Amino acid sequence: MEQQKVDLFMATNGDKFAPEQQNTVRQTLEGLDDTKGNLVQSFAFKSPMTMMIIAWFGGGFGIDRFMLGEAGLGVAKLLTLGGCYIWLIVDIFTAQKRTREYNFKKFQELTK
Repeated sequence: MEQQKVDLFMATNGDKFAPEQQNTVRQTLEGLDDTKGNLVQSFAFKSPMTMMIIAWFGGGFGIDRFMLGEAGLGVAKLLTLGGCYIWLIVDIFTAQKRTREYNFKKFQELTK
């Protein structure tokens, strides 16, 4: 992938990955061909800040878990009202980290 495209991708999506993952993402992008590069660029990575807000307001219903592809945990959280609100509070504080991990996992799947 061209350096200019890599820089543009990192400028628009860099905050969606953990700081320690950003160098790996950059290096992987530099080694991609244009077909896979276009696929990665077209994928809509989830915003960690948005997921934290969703965890805050819809976390008791498991919406944050459903959005990150964790349907089983979403159902469990829904049925227990956020684990009697304890699970809800923990998820509010860990939503950004979980979202960055989800984005990195999806990035790795797209670049294989």
